[in-house]
Amino acid sequence: MDLIDRKLLELLQQDATLPVAELALQVNLSQTPCWKRVQRLKESGVIRSQVALCDARKLGVGTTVFVSIRTNQHSEAWARQFTETVTVIPEVVEVYRMSGETDYLLRVVVSDIDDYDRVYKQLIRGVPLHDVSSSFAMEQIKYSTALPVRPRDE
Repeated sequence: MDLIDRKLLELLQQDATLPVAELALQVNLSQTPCWKRVQRLKESGVIRSQVALCDARKLGVGTTVFVSIRTNQHSEAWARQFTETVTVIPEVVEVYRMSGETDYLLRVVVSDIDDYDRVYKQLIRGVPLHDVSSSFAMEQIKYSTALPVRPRDE
């Protein structure tokens, strides 16, 4: 991946709807080579998908809850059941298996505390948990879906 590819990724992460003509102009290429580079980035999996980012508040899910989960069961069957449980709850938008004190960290988006309580009950019905700790975000300071694309040697 060269500097032109990285610039294309920066531009597309800001606005995936940019026409090829505009992308080509910004990276100083003609349209066909620019289009081919974008296609190569898609085919190689660097660009996984192109999506619309929605405003959580306007969709009525403006409350973000970070849920720390500890389990005392570390079997493959439990992990499979946990994965099946969290993947069918649409309010659970991110799930990470962690190192340290917390086994799993979830980011959940809901309308309010009562809505979170509904999601919490759905979660504990689906899989046995040892400890669940929830933290409500008071303010979003930074949010970005754009990944850094600088060269690795910097």
